[in-house]
Amino acid sequence: METREQNLLRLNTIDIPKSNKNYLVYYFFHESLRYAIQKYAKGNLIDIGCGNKPYEALLIEKIDTYIGCDIVQSSENKVDVIAPANQIPLDANQFDTAFSTQTIEHVGDCQGLVNEAFRLLKPGGYFIVSGPMYWPLHEEPYDFYRFTKHGFKHLFDQAGFQTVEIIPNGGKWALLVQVIFHTLPSWILLPKIFKIIINKFFAWMDKKYFDPVNTMNYVAIAQKPQNA
Repeated sequence: METREQNLLRLNTIDIPKSNKNYLVYYFFHESLRYAIQKYAKGNLIDIGCGNKPYEALLIEKIDTYIGCDIVQSSENKVDVIAPANQIPLDANQFDTAFSTQTIEHVGDCQGLVNEAFRLLKPGGYFIVSGPMYWPLHEEPYDFYRFTKHGFKHLFDQAGFQTVEIIPNGGKWALLVQVIFHTLPSWILLPKIFKIIINKFFAWMDKKYFDPVNTMNYVAIAQKPQNA
């Protein structure tokens, strides 16, 4: 079983090859994440669960400062503040953007993470958060939750946020292939060209016949009210 330090060896690239068995989830996730960053990221940013800051290259053009927080130091020493996601020792109302990708499912007190983002944001600031609705168990035993769009809205409401957007990352066609790739036993070695063809075809199918009722992941955006 991996340690928390090993778990911080998270995805370090935004360019996932089409031959990767997890290509479809990252293709749709990164598409939504780029959109959210371009539209909402600004000013001083805190990344809650930053790991090795895999999206720093996307963020740096939109923000002024970047503070990364995580529960342990990452493999590349990228963490600026070492603290639990629900107890960050920083002053309130000092960030324009709070950012947290694929972390919330690993925080036992997931509401506490959202509450901390609310506390740390200035009035009018944006919270960009992502998390899975479908994914196999990972980073065990620190894998606690999966979220629907209604679950994200509930967390936002409880913290005092206004929900801005909740974006599904892929629909049922992308999910179908992702489940198949996760179901195949490891001894079945699929040719690279076969995985490329399947991933490209079902990415096209998913966009043409998009149905997010059974999505893999969400990118959700909330705003702290101006009068908070």
